[in-house]
Amino acid sequence: MNDLAASIRTIPDYPKPGILFRDITTLLGDARAFRRAVDELVQPWAGTKVDKVAGIEARGFILGGAVAHQLSAGFVPVRKKGKLPHVTVSIAYSLEYGLDEMEMHEDAVAANERVILVDDLVATGGTAEGAVKLLRKLGADVLAACFVIDLPDLGGSRKLEALGVPVRSLIAFEGH
Repeated sequence: MNDLAASIRTIPDYPKPGILFRDITTLLGDARAFRRAVDELVQPWAGTKVDKVAGIEARGFILGGAVAHQLSAGFVPVRKKGKLPHVTVSIAYSLEYGLDEMEMHEDAVAANERVILVDDLVATGGTAEGAVKLLRKLGADVLAACFVIDLPDLGGSRKLEALGVPVRSLIAFEGH
């Protein structure tokens, strides 16, 4: 997977000093790397029944839409509070400094639908954990959480696995 890692731009000190920001826009702009990333995210579920792919705003929309297409599944946007036009369900989730809220349409997922959660990166896991809880609130069976990048030192994958959600990530950047 080194070639996928090479397609990701690292921006030091963004959004604040000491942070190495992993920018996947370069991966998305490289047709071969983008296709490979989507194929790798889809691979474990090819040939199995997946009803919906839930993508977390905003890069999870790009990846999740492509994954849903490949799996012939529906797509569910998980958005920041106040962005969806119909009746929503919401949940508060932890950020590095405080809380935020995310929402889904109340009719986006039916009870027992098999759902895969997709986003570009898992760090502390607060956003993904909130999305899993929101999907489960609607009765979804969350099969897995999939990411292009894992920052394992920040513990997000472990947090999701503790909820009984298998994690698939394509690249791990350790020590950051």
